[in-house]
Amino acid sequence: MDFDVVFLSRLQFALTIMFHYLFPPLTIGLGALIVIYETLYLKTRDQLWKSANVFWIKLFAVTFAVGVATGIVMEFEFGTNWANYSRFVGDVFGSALAAEGIFAFFLESGFLAVLVFGRDRVGKKFYYFAAWMVFIGSVFSSVWIVVANSWQQTPNGSLIQQMTNPATGEPWFIDGIPQMRAQMQNFWQVVFNPSSIDRITHVWAGCAVTGGFFVLSICSWYILRNKHLEFAQRCFKVALIFSLLGILGSVLTGDSNARMVAQQQPAKLAAMEGIYKTGDGPTPIHLFGIPNSETGEVDYSIEIPGALSILVYREFPPKTPVIGLDQFKPENHPPVFIPFTSFHIMVGLGFALLGLIIIAFFFWWRRTLFQQRWLMYLFVVSILAAITANELGWVSAEVGRQPWIVYPPMQRTEAGEPLRDADGIIQFQQAEWPTESGSVNLKPAGLRTRDGHSQAVVQGEVLFSIVMFGLIYTLLFFVWIFVLNEKIRKGPAPASEAATAPEGFLRTAGEHAHDSMTSMREGDQDEEGNEDEDNNKKDSSS
Repeated sequence: MDFDVVFLSRLQFALTIMFHYLFPPLTIGLGALIVIYETLYLKTRDQLWKSANVFWIKLFAVTFAVGVATGIVMEFEFGTNWANYSRFVGDVFGSALAAEGIFAFFLESGFLAVLVFGRDRVGKKFYYFAAWMVFIGSVFSSVWIVVANSWQQTPNGSLIQQMTNPATGEPWFIDGIPQMRAQMQNFWQVVFNPSSIDRITHVWAGCAVTGGFFVLSICSWYILRNKHLEFAQRCFKVALIFSLLGILGSVLTGDSNARMVAQQQPAKLAAMEGIYKTGDGPTPIHLFGIPNSETGEVDYSIEIPGALSILVYREFPPKTPVIGLDQFKPENHPPVFIPFTSFHIMVGLGFALLGLIIIAFFFWWRRTLFQQRWLMYLFVVSILAAITANELGWVSAEVGRQPWIVYPPMQRTEAGEPLRDADGIIQFQQAEWPTESGSVNLKPAGLRTRDGHSQAVVQGEVLFSIVMFGLIYTLLFFVWIFVLNEKIRKGPAPASEAATAPEGFLRTAGEHAHDSMTSMREGDQDEEGNEDEDNNKKDSSS
């Protein structure tokens, strides 16, 4: 492995985004549950739901704050380590990031202040509206981020052109290399590029799983310790149903995602499934194995014959082989081991969580759910599996598109099939890359990861920043864990202590005025009472 400046920059970005990705799915999933719990409070007027929501909002706010802090770093990395990439995608990527900041982040953060500080200062309906706005803001944020990422996977609505030098207005070359960029042609084609919908829905399902198992884990811990039992059991049941919907959504959208990848990025699917060579018949699916790129085989493979052809082409009986890596030039092959391993562990963890939920529903039906202490212990640690599956899904998707940072679309025949040359190699769409001599080269209409790196950054600088990020993020992680632990140990306030919220700003102001007047009158009465008492003492003595 070559630890050059490009590898170190990729490692730095992977570590920072994987740390950041701990928090957004958690806040989105938890935000949905907060809306559900607040709805239950408004419908039933049960103070327990109100007390529960106050508790979950505290955990949401802490997680949101750490997520925002860790997300800012990546935008600096775009400008430092990946300056060429930023120039290439800036016209497209900048629009999505700007929309995320304007329409999502401000909506989410603004109304979060109402949730955290406004429980007893605004009316119930406005508070409920704020809960929805925080949830919708977090969902909008995920939409724009995933749209930007999806455009990199399946570019659409843009045209690659040479940039002009801002100083001279002439075509721009640096060290003889033309400076190219993807210029937006159609905003809505960018937004609804071929992979956007599949990837957004799959991310949302993953968020539901993460948020649901976060609540299940904490509630199980309370149940095992025999603390806050009514709160924990009620919240557990709601989160269990929510998590089941998230897991089923992950399975459905995962299947749709795989079919989309087979159509748009067959080299990535080949890496995720360890298909080195296109077969003559239906393609099996590997349940387990260790990919060996030297032999082009999957060692110790346990497979289901024809299953991958069934999933991709919906054929019964299966007959069409799935495209393998042998139909791409070697320099365009993604690495296989990481996408294969991360993808299979993600799927395995997903089905393990589904099995855990099914067992829980069985005991719920038997009315002995909370008596199964071994099951509660499994739910306590299940959040680790949910977060790990979420992270590995991202790893398989991002490593699988290498060596491209912006994946070039395939050329297609009139029938929509991939266009191949005489050797059967799949052809990418081409873009014109001019030279300083005036001639034109044709290259795939994408951007290789290595070409997106900044020329101004050196190896030592990147290595130093990795060490510093590691130290700061480790400290930040333990602070987050410490604060969460303190709030979880303290637990929710008893429902009997939950105060009734006033019905609006004016009523709040009126209640404050009423309280002040009452205090003043009590003060006057006390003074009068003392005076009367003194007079009585004088009368009795006389």
